[in-house]
Amino acid sequence: MKAVIQRVRSAFVTVDGARISEIQSGYLVLLGVMRGDTQTQAALLAKKIAELRIFEDENGKMNRSLLDVGGAALVVSQFTLCADISHGRRPSFTPSAPPAEADALYLFFCEELRGQGVSDVQTGEFGADMAVSLVNDGPVTIVMDTDIWEKRN
Repeated sequence: MKAVIQRVRSAFVTVDGARISEIQSGYLVLLGVMRGDTQTQAALLAKKIAELRIFEDENGKMNRSLLDVGGAALVVSQFTLCADISHGRRPSFTPSAPPAEADALYLFFCEELRGQGVSDVQTGEFGADMAVSLVNDGPVTIVMDTDIWEKRN
């Protein structure tokens, strides 16, 4: 799984001109599900994101997590994160999980994030043509890939 985490002051998703979800302070998480990804990886990623300390403490240091600040998360499925750009100029999306598998892991990830204690988890609409708007805070953007934990074993 791949995730791009952006610390935001606010973010929202619209589909066909209608706002379907919105958060204030927290994370916008763009989530890509790869072929072969598992619930174990999704659970680990949710835990890492919930505990990621990228909010400032009273001394101005990034030392607080989403849980510490009571922030929200807006999770948007993003199969394009799985693009293979190793050949030519047009990306291949074959590394991404099939839609039914990806949707199931996406929803599982969101539930795991809630299970970690993130009380406000909003979602996009899987497979829809979404417009994602955000006010980045910092800006702070972190890229995560569950492969890094697999390679350490």
